Amino acid sequence: MLFLIIYCATLCGNFLIVILVSCSKNLHSPMYFFLTQLSISDILLISNIVPNLLVVILYHTNTISFTGCLFQFYLFGLLEILECLLLTVMSYDRYLAICNPLHYNVIMSGWFCVKLIIMSWLLSFVVVIIQLSQICQLHFCGPSVIDHFYCDFEPLMQLSCSDTSMLHKWILIKGFLVVIGPFIIIVVSYVYIAITILKIPSNTGRQKAFSTCSSHLTVVSLFYGTIIIVYVFPTRGQSLIMSKVLSLIYTVVTPLLNPIIYTLRNKDFKKAFRKFKCIV
Repeated sequence: MLFLIIYCATLCGNFLIVILVSCSKNLHSPMYFFLTQLSISDILLISNIVPNLLVVILYHTNTISFTGCLFQFYLFGLLEILECLLLTVMSYDRYLAICNPLHYNVIMSGWFCVKLIIMSWLLSFVVVIIQLSQICQLHFCGPSVIDHFYCDFEPLMQLSCSDTSMLHKWILIKGFLVVIGPFIIIVVSYVYIAITILKIPSNTGRQKAFSTCSSHLTVVSLFYGTIIIVYVFPTRGQSLIMSKVLSLIYTVVTPLLNPIIYTLRNKDFKKAFRKFKCIV
């Protein structure tokens, strides 16, 4: 029941964001456009994990085909990389809005925003398809048991009887490219944002500028904190239970919290929601 409630609440919250941004003219801005993409990514991510998990819990059907397992792993990797890139794009948007407001509308044009999203999807697709092609070349000799609640990289590697050292090196390189790289860009962006905010003379101006970034910064901290611990700096002594708990945070909890964090204190969303209720 807990996972079912979380799944339904996540779908409702993220679909609500997509609908409100699509219907409300006040929300037709780059920041909210990127937020809809993040919501779509969260919907796909949790739909890739939780329904199969619910089937296992309710019907005790704990089997999955090899093809189904690879497909789930592919979607999971694609959406995780996409979320990293989307959070980076959103931080760049906040950087331009606060540090370079006079050129913001010129730089963040509608077509440029669309190109950023297309590039994020394409890069995610290419990185994961390379990794998947390498996994398909491995030999799996059993036991065919995955001690996890979805098909992740490390549980799959434990089933292989091939040499996976090169694949682990590729994963480390990929982690630095698509996780640490974007994270560094986000940190640098927020350093410049913080410097700019501190230069604002009025307290009201500083609070207004910080409020536009606080939601995004909270989501970044939650998402990147867990994903870096699990994938970029894995430890031999890390318990399997702890690994599962951390995986639950960024696959189930984060998609639930994202719409709450972004809309709870956002006046534009509250105004759009009131108008939407009146129309309905």
